[in-house]
Amino acid sequence: MRLTAFTDFGLRALMRLASEPSRSFTTDEIATEFAISRHHLIKVVRQLAATGYVKTQRGTGGGFQLARPAKAITLGEVVRDLEDDQPLVECFRDDGGDCVLTPRCRLKKRLSAARNAFLEELDKTTLAECAYPAPPRRAAA
Repeated sequence: MRLTAFTDFGLRALMRLASEPSRSFTTDEIATEFAISRHHLIKVVRQLAATGYVKTQRGTGGGFQLARPAKAITLGEVVRDLEDDQPLVECFRDDGGDCVLTPRCRLKKRLSAARNAFLEELDKTTLAECAYPAPPRRAAA
């Protein structure tokens, strides 16, 4: 399975937040640390807030931080929420897509089972187990 960049960015941000759960981060900090697009990260953070993983605060001293304990969040639930509108293959779309193999395809059931196994494996791991530590600080010269 391949995750979208959207989900990748979301997981990276959550892993970093998990390393310092009481701290508030800015999108600039996370984007710079992971060399990812700030513009895309803003969209990801909005979705993470909408799904209850982070809480945000605007203005001076604002930013975002975990809304729930990292040990209470599984990677499986995050991936499900962030990949919700990204079907694995065309025939998994809500409208059934334009797959020419439907209705005689024997692959869909197997792909569905593989996706479920993938997510079940991610359900066994909490965000706390994948917390990404802060980069080491340079000593003053």
